[in-house]
Amino acid sequence: MTERLPLSVFIIARNEADRISRPIESVIDWVDEVIVIDSGSTDDTISVAEKLGARVISNDWPGYGPQKRFGEDQCRNDWLLNLDADEEITPDLAQEIRSKFDDGSYIQADGWRIMIRDMYAHESEPASWAYGYHQIRLYDRRKGRFSASIVHDTVRPDEGTRIDNLSGIMAHRSIRSLDFQVGKYNRYSGMQVEDMRSRGRKLSRARLVTEFPVSFFKAYFVRKYRKYGWWGFILAMNYAHARFLRVAKAYEVELNDRQKRS
Repeated sequence: MTERLPLSVFIIARNEADRISRPIESVIDWVDEVIVIDSGSTDDTISVAEKLGARVISNDWPGYGPQKRFGEDQCRNDWLLNLDADEEITPDLAQEIRSKFDDGSYIQADGWRIMIRDMYAHESEPASWAYGYHQIRLYDRRKGRFSASIVHDTVRPDEGTRIDNLSGIMAHRSIRSLDFQVGKYNRYSGMQVEDMRSRGRKLSRARLVTEFPVSFFKAYFVRKYRKYGWWGFILAMNYAHARFLRVAKAYEVELNDRQKRS
């Protein structure tokens, strides 16, 4: 058996029985522990995770940031690796992380950003040009933790923390189906509006006109969805609608608030 790294992996999940095996299997053989924080699954998420060797802890859903902070507190190691249930560590990234722990070079930084690239059901690996973004996912929790935002689940490093980039890729399988995607961005747009209201932020009404075309352009050309052919056109349309829906819901809230004051 490969020597396990002094590294804790934690994953938040709810009703992920069909996807939870991938993130767990991508790390279970070489890290000290894998913890799944379940927020009320009604499918086989818990049993699948436990059979693969993960420790499952139940916690009612408090929002993205608070749930990940809860996950941090359950880990026995200070060095943490966070995965979502729709992500997995690629073999190259796994080897890179193991190498850094083997030679001690992981401590050259207090946190490591990982490129997370989209991957779809018809692909065997993320395309080299697939949309991706860097996030701190491998980090020392003594030097930074996830934010407390209910919408934004991002590690906030302490002042003076050293952050560097890993070269390996994390695969992101965010879309089960188009039906799933539409339901997800519908829910998420509502949470975004709630978060904006709590911070006193308002969106310009002009964005009701500009949001869709600008977002479509961004997705189709800047994010290079056009390279997926017709599938990319569908993705760009859905991305634009998700962005528009957020603006529309924010305006709806303004109308309702105005009615309550009258």
